[in-house]
Amino acid sequence: MNLEELGEMIAKGMNVKANIIPMVDTDSEEILLNTDGIENEMPVLPLMDQVLLPGVIIPIVAQRDKSRRLLSDMKTPNQHVLVFPQRDNSDDPDEHCLYPVGVVAKVLKTFEFHNEFTVAILQGVVRCHSLMVHRYTPYMMGTVSIAPETDEGMDTAPFRRRMKLLRKQYGEIMRSRLQDDELGSMLSGIGSDKIFINFASTHIDAESDQKYELLACDSYLTRTDKLLELLGTLKGLDELRREIDNKTQEVIGKQQREYYLRHQMDVIQEELGENGSNPLTDGDVADLRARAAKKQLPKEAAEVFEKEVTKLSRIHPMSPDYSVQQAYLDTLLEIPWSEAAQEHYDLAEARRVLERDHYGIKKVKERVIEYLAVLHRQQSRSLRAKAQVLCLVGPPGTGKTSICRSVAEALGRPYRRVALGGLHDEAEIRGHRRTYVGAMCGRIMQEVIKAGVNNPVFVLDEIDKVQTNTFHGDPSSALLEVLDPEQNSRFHDNFVGVDYDLSHVLFIATANSVADIQPALLDRMEVIDFSGYVLEEKLQIASRHLLPRIMHDNVVDRRTLRFPPEVICKVINEYTREGGVRQLEKQLSKLVRHRVVMLESGVKGTSKVSPEEVKEVLGLPIHTGEHAGKEAREGVVTGLAWTPVGGEILFIEASLSHGKGTITMTGNLGDVMKESATLAFEYLKSNADSVGVSQKTLEGSNIHIHVPEGATPKDGPSAGITMFVAMVSVFSHRKVRPEVAMTGEITLRGDVTPVGGIKEKVLAAKRAGITDLILCRENRRDIEEIDATYLEGLSFHYIDHMSEALPLALAPVKKARK
Repeated sequence: MNLEELGEMIAKGMNVKANIIPMVDTDSEEILLNTDGIENEMPVLPLMDQVLLPGVIIPIVAQRDKSRRLLSDMKTPNQHVLVFPQRDNSDDPDEHCLYPVGVVAKVLKTFEFHNEFTVAILQGVVRCHSLMVHRYTPYMMGTVSIAPETDEGMDTAPFRRRMKLLRKQYGEIMRSRLQDDELGSMLSGIGSDKIFINFASTHIDAESDQKYELLACDSYLTRTDKLLELLGTLKGLDELRREIDNKTQEVIGKQQREYYLRHQMDVIQEELGENGSNPLTDGDVADLRARAAKKQLPKEAAEVFEKEVTKLSRIHPMSPDYSVQQAYLDTLLEIPWSEAAQEHYDLAEARRVLERDHYGIKKVKERVIEYLAVLHRQQSRSLRAKAQVLCLVGPPGTGKTSICRSVAEALGRPYRRVALGGLHDEAEIRGHRRTYVGAMCGRIMQEVIKAGVNNPVFVLDEIDKVQTNTFHGDPSSALLEVLDPEQNSRFHDNFVGVDYDLSHVLFIATANSVADIQPALLDRMEVIDFSGYVLEEKLQIASRHLLPRIMHDNVVDRRTLRFPPEVICKVINEYTREGGVRQLEKQLSKLVRHRVVMLESGVKGTSKVSPEEVKEVLGLPIHTGEHAGKEAREGVVTGLAWTPVGGEILFIEASLSHGKGTITMTGNLGDVMKESATLAFEYLKSNADSVGVSQKTLEGSNIHIHVPEGATPKDGPSAGITMFVAMVSVFSHRKVRPEVAMTGEITLRGDVTPVGGIKEKVLAAKRAGITDLILCRENRRDIEEIDATYLEGLSFHYIDHMSEALPLALAPVKKARK
């Protein structure tokens, strides 16, 4: 809302003519000498760029904190304030920043607007001076001396002639500037000469220091003379402005006149259905038509082009609309409507490219090969292929974006990428409407134009970080049309205005988590799990890809620097903790740069990097890792956990104390994990005899479950079987075998159900020295998908019921204690 609209709103609320924001009391002059209710000490309200005179009503906008606080304390109408004009633009003025003369004013009404500013209606009452401020917080409070103007000389004939001239000149100037003939009747309604003088002094178009000189006049006669001088100056300025405007109109050049005449002629021709010709634009139009003839425009696009190029021919080249129209037509011709990249259908070559650039990730490679094979069969039978939308989901640094580049190379298509992270404007996807200044097509069409073909590999990077339901629309919902195979054959960009076929584009989205993707958007994509790499895979990636690239970037001969596998494993285990290899690359780069410094300094050393050198360059290990226990203990069971950076082992600890059979859980556990502990305890109490636990012991003991590393939040149902074994162990005084680890969700009936992240958990157990794993029987399929080389030295025990885990995990029962 601008100030003019605000003034109009306030004026309507006060029942005053809407286009005259200043207001006066036209009934009497009593207000000018009415000092009833004026307190000894009053708040001080500084006015910036405004001057208020007695009898006049004006709206003010208060934005400074002290002024807003002052007005908010005006609880009842017609309270008095001291209004002083301000000399400078200080945000926190004191009495030295104010002019010496001000007015006592009434606060008639206040308005609050969205806690941003306060509007107040003020009416001047009487002049004052000699301000003495007594306190400054929360706003200034002070006392003044009342100093009303004298009316000496107002009964004389010369003064009446002055007033007649003043009313005439002021009315003429105001009517000329406001273009309002009804203003004269409003001004003539101000019968009081004093009120009229003060009204004109307040609202004259002059600087604030000139208005203050009018306020400082001690008599109305002096104020009238000064006001007439100012009006004479303003009248001269208005005459000069009109003279300049007239001369400007006279010197309008031939081109401008020709533009207006030609525009009128074009309108007439359009109404008559005739086509005109503009010699100034014929060259550009001919060039555009020639370019269009070389392209195979669809029927709809050709019709739009012909209509718009005809419109261009009627626009004068000097018009701002000309460049806008020409830019639109250039965009229309740059779009690859029928141009397509020649694809490769050699599956062996595609496999070679994918294997060359990336290690592991078999599922992704298999899916790309499947897509290529299906596409080849569709093309050979002249069938229309539907758009393929893949979504690679996994931790940062796992190569999701880089695999897309390899896919483009394997398919022989151009590669384009759009970073969606932080995208908050729907127009970034759909484009701006051409009515806006600076309008352009959306990111999708921009990248298609840059690709130059209608079938690129299009990467929508970080799709899980698109903003939803923002002030500028919902970009994630705009992507629904892009990624829906049933809709994107007629994708509509607001700027282009013609539907475009995106069904030939291979869309590949990347994300770190599907939890942050809108469900409707997720449903339109085929999700491929891009899980984090395990130690063995990271070792191969570092040896095959990272180190060769790092040495090449740092100009190091691979024959002069060797990284043994044990050194790479040390860096992976002790200096990184991630699902991808981004941090690993940084740490290896640091080691290579250290060797470069040695070479440049002339320091000789062996070509092989040693573990001691790793510690010297990278410092003390950041991550120590967990290892399986060395001896059997009561109530300590090894569990398996999945994290975004890979699998880990964790220990579930249980201890007993005398009590009433309650359970306590610590270790920063989530609600699901707490429920698993409660479930295990309740099952144990209802089946104590069958697992060798005394009911008396259960009822007379409190059990405490703890998971170490309390600063790390932990949650999930997979620790259910682990907690149950820990409880049975501590209640039956049976030790747990240290080489055994387990994972599985439990039910109240005692069943063990499958869990996820098996691959990461199994490899974490192997790294920790675990030899036996207890899993749900339904997780056997997950074990079968893991490479057999990673499973060497591990034994798997599959169970269906909780009781089956006890003989596998617990040591034999010892004789009862005496």
